[in-house]
Amino acid sequence: MHVFVTGASGFIGRAVVAELLAAGHEVTGLARSEASASVVTDLGASVRRGDLDDLDEIRQAAAAADGVIHLANKHDWTRPDVSNHAERAAVQTISDTLAGSGRPFVLASGVALPGLGRPATERDLNPAVGPDAPRGGAENLALSYAEQGVRVVPARFPIVHGEGDHGFISIIAQAARRRGASVYPGEGGNRWPAVHQSDAARLVRLGLENAPAGTILHAVAEEGVSIRQITEALADRLGVPAKSAPAEQIADEIPFVGRFLAADIPASSEITRDLLGWRPTGPTLLDDIAAGHYDQP
Repeated sequence: MHVFVTGASGFIGRAVVAELLAAGHEVTGLARSEASASVVTDLGASVRRGDLDDLDEIRQAAAAADGVIHLANKHDWTRPDVSNHAERAAVQTISDTLAGSGRPFVLASGVALPGLGRPATERDLNPAVGPDAPRGGAENLALSYAEQGVRVVPARFPIVHGEGDHGFISIIAQAARRRGASVYPGEGGNRWPAVHQSDAARLVRLGLENAPAGTILHAVAEEGVSIRQITEALADRLGVPAKSAPAEQIADEIPFVGRFLAADIPASSEITRDLLGWRPTGPTLLDDIAAGHYDQP
């Protein structure tokens, strides 16, 4: 299968491209810079130059592919409206291009569905609807194309961790270095789900190959790791104390991520595992922290 991948040079994207190539697929990755293009070519994939604003490039690449995996996001946390608009426009363009073809379209989404009082499942609806919603309501927009001849498969990600990660855990670690302490809100008993980069990549590949249209996948290896466990593990590695702080203070001190640190958002993946036979085998989040993957800025 010839697969077009956005975000191909990113933390998850690199692992997905490698997984696809190892399985015998041909890959073209979207790259916005020479550095990103070099990452993609070094993996053994072809390059399509452009970014999320280059909708003509995205349209042409999607039309030429047997399937699309959309992992890119601007992650402009200072201007979320910009990121949300770009995400919705890219998903709309890909969906329109694939309409009526029966080809697969796997897109990244999130498992963070707060307020459920239980682990989120693949059957829980994403409340983000419309262009002004988080991620521009892209998951629900894409799912509307399942009845228009697109094999849409949203892949909901938790914390994805591993060597080379510069995401949520890295940001928390950076804040601990600046502050001289690794902090958690209140008692720190709230939980975040997690998955290793390699396990996430394998699930994306399985979803592309086998998941029916409209299937929601949860790339969850650990249903919930407490924030206190995470911050204490970081404290041990960084040589700083771990302590409680008011959630409001953490939100002010850690841009973007701090607003979510007090959320309790466990999630399960039983339905995904039963459907695709996916069994996570990678290190746990605490294993990766203990291995030193978040020691350096």
